[in-house]
Amino acid sequence: MSPFARILKTAVEATPRAIGGAFAAADGEMVDAYATTDPTDWALLTAHYGVVLAHLEAAFNTWHFGGPEFFFVEHPTLGVLVQPVGEGYFALMAVQQPAPLATALTTLGRAVIELRREMG
Repeated sequence: MSPFARILKTAVEATPRAIGGAFAAADGEMVDAYATTDPTDWALLTAHYGVVLAHLEAAFNTWHFGGPEFFFVEHPTLGVLVQPVGEGYFALMAVQQPAPLATALTTLGRAVIELRREMG
């Protein structure tokens, strides 16, 4: 297991009902992941949310607000939390509903700090 996957695994295991975490490039291509679901489905979910993040960043930059610190999308059965890591990368965590949002924000935030450190 890579250092990135270990960081994601720690975050997922520390978050009740989390089904996975991903570390990806701005275009949505996964660098690494830890998930309890099908790897192909996980890669597709990550790629789609990379596109959503890119649209949010473009919109916020148009208004000169700066990029989003994070965003959360709530689906009927799944909550998805996305946080930029920097240098064109982002981290994602998905949690089954009811999503423990405060815990997910905390554990993903810690993971982002560790991912930045690992990136050097």
